[in-house]
Amino acid sequence: MNRYPLDSPEFVDALGAGLRAAGYSSDGIDALLGDDASRALVSGVWWPALRQTRRAVADQARLATLIRLFLLGATETSDDVAAALPEVDVEALLDQQVIESTEGGVRAVLDIRPHGSDSGDYLVVADQDASMRPGPVAYDHVLGIGGASMSLAQAVIRTPFGSALDLGTGCGVQALHMSSHCDRIVATDTNERALALAAATARLNGFDWDLRNGSLFDPVAGDTFDLIVSNPPFVVGTGAQDYIYRDSGMAGDDISRQLIEQIGDHLNPGGIAQILANWVVRDVDAWDERVRSWVESTGLDAWVVQRELADPISYVSLWVSDAGESVVDAAERGARWLDWFEAEGIVAIGMGSITFRKPIESRPADVVIEEITAAGQEVTGFEAQAFFARRDFLRINSDADLLAARLSTSPVFLETQALPGDEGWQQVGAAVTRPGGPGAVLPVDEVLTSLLAGCRGVVPLAALISLLADFHGVAPEALAEAAMPSIREAIGRGILYRAD
Repeated sequence: MNRYPLDSPEFVDALGAGLRAAGYSSDGIDALLGDDASRALVSGVWWPALRQTRRAVADQARLATLIRLFLLGATETSDDVAAALPEVDVEALLDQQVIESTEGGVRAVLDIRPHGSDSGDYLVVADQDASMRPGPVAYDHVLGIGGASMSLAQAVIRTPFGSALDLGTGCGVQALHMSSHCDRIVATDTNERALALAAATARLNGFDWDLRNGSLFDPVAGDTFDLIVSNPPFVVGTGAQDYIYRDSGMAGDDISRQLIEQIGDHLNPGGIAQILANWVVRDVDAWDERVRSWVESTGLDAWVVQRELADPISYVSLWVSDAGESVVDAAERGARWLDWFEAEGIVAIGMGSITFRKPIESRPADVVIEEITAAGQEVTGFEAQAFFARRDFLRINSDADLLAARLSTSPVFLETQALPGDEGWQQVGAAVTRPGGPGAVLPVDEVLTSLLAGCRGVVPLAALISLLADFHGVAPEALAEAAMPSIREAIGRGILYRAD
């Protein structure tokens, strides 16, 4: 039987006390490194941080050693590590597989790093990534905090929930965020090493999670939750499981399909599920066809956002470079992967997020599937919650209700496009954009521009339309009928809202 790291709760408690006593926190590290080196480290440039730790004054020596050891992958002497963590001796650090002996001293096996959020500053335990250690990562490598995990954490709705499931917890970062607003957390994984490190993450931060081993919903058969969050091993491939953190062992996009098709069975009425997924695309002009069929079969409300449509070479290159394999091994694996894509007729891979909601009442599901790729338009928890609120508003309000309502326009930009002509600049298009709103862009013409400018929550929409109709010499009823689809679209995008 394998023995996993940090299997002594008493040791974990002492380690946490030692790290905190040394000032090993987000604020402490930023203060020692300074703004420039901290920003560089976040961007993956490590040497300015190393330079700053070597310039640390005496009372920062403990923290400087810990930064080099855990964040920079440096080899440190046993004496320096002992001085940095007097609460635990070096032999215990070796025994608990936190560090290992190497030429010239010891180096970290685990990546233990502070992680700040709106609710606190935590410690997260994972494995050192490929950039910090020689050779490829292990089969059961536990991935740390990355871009995908942070985009999901940002997208999760942070209202209070009773019960929550973190499916495919890895190092536990999603469960960590959910601990701030959920009463009970179940976290699952197929990787026993991941569960061990997630348990250490929980204990270091004073949380108690129900950790279970198993695939998909097997560990929670018969259970339902108010919130489900999942960053599964969604990588589209042949079905080989080279690395547990990325490969599900299922061919193609079957892990995403099964997760989506089963998720509704484990949601309480009114419950929310938010996941990352990848899907196969065989026709870029119909990229949504496959994921749409899965989502519409669930009977759940859903907001599917494709953030990227990757070509096979870009997609494979991303993942073969992630594991730290040699150039030759990576090239061979990549070639086999591309051969499989070609044989399967896969021309692209969709990558994105899906937010589900289980309707409380009996009604048709409300499904929106769209591509939003612009920077600064990422899905956030606030926007996801507001999205469903707007969809509910549109469903329960008829056109007559909207015409009687006083509407206001959100802070937006009006952007126009024009071409030079014989009589100067000729406008060829215009749109309003709500900054920061995912997909919050609405094409407008002269009449709709004027209508949005007039929506200040003072007079009913019908009165504004009547004024515009008089000005343009058209019937108010005809203008209202023509404008209502755009009005509804503007409300759905958060560009218009009810003021009364």
